[in-house]
Amino acid sequence: MFKIGTTSYIYPADILTNVKKLAGKVHDIELVLFEFEQESNIPNSAVMEELIAASHWSGTSYTVHLPLDLALAGARPDIDKATRVIDLTRSLHPAGYVVHLDGADELDMSKRLANSLASLKALAHAALDPTLLCVENLENEPPAFIDHILNAMPVSTCVDIGHLWKRGADPIPILERRLERTRIVHLHGMQERDHQSLSVVAPHELDRVAEFLVHRYDGIVTIEIFSEAALLGSLDALRASVARVSETGPLASRLHF
Repeated sequence: MFKIGTTSYIYPADILTNVKKLAGKVHDIELVLFEFEQESNIPNSAVMEELIAASHWSGTSYTVHLPLDLALAGARPDIDKATRVIDLTRSLHPAGYVVHLDGADELDMSKRLANSLASLKALAHAALDPTLLCVENLENEPPAFIDHILNAMPVSTCVDIGHLWKRGADPIPILERRLERTRIVHLHGMQERDHQSLSVVAPHELDRVAEFLVHRYDGIVTIEIFSEAALLGSLDALRASVARVSETGPLASRLHF
């Protein structure tokens, strides 16, 4: 059975406050990190100690979303920042590091692929285990791009269902094809924009995904939204969907919201 996670920005507060409120209520928390010129939420050593303690008393695991501004598919990827985050968070024993391979819209696919593979090789060395790197499909790239990455390196993938819905792609064939390499699934609704509550998803579309996840997937499903209302609505929608596709509704007994 899959494990339920969500992001570290459900409440309008910092990462540590969110973790303390969410720990024990979900199975995994995705630490969404960013690094800008004037502002960064990269945890310091004191915060790291508290994150470790929260995981120990709650049993909640972490996934780490590497900063979004690293442009790892570009000609000049900021590998130093990415490896610094991996080094800093290693003591959390994360279930995976979510990696965006973007920042190269102006490049053709072959150059973008070459840059991405070079970045991933450097990050794999830092992570010590390349399977901890979970390459996420982005809304502006064809699914074949991730397939090329998976064929070239022993990394894992993060299948973002919301991004596939946004592209108008059917997520089931992609889940089928990448099942053995998928550590994380991102699930969020798509209306005028993505990262919305799952309550906006047509029930039959959510049921198709829920049926696959219930019967075939035992990794982490991160409900990737950013408010308490969206999380609660998503959990209600997912519970109802699982109940429709499963006689026993096993998910309901594993959620505490």
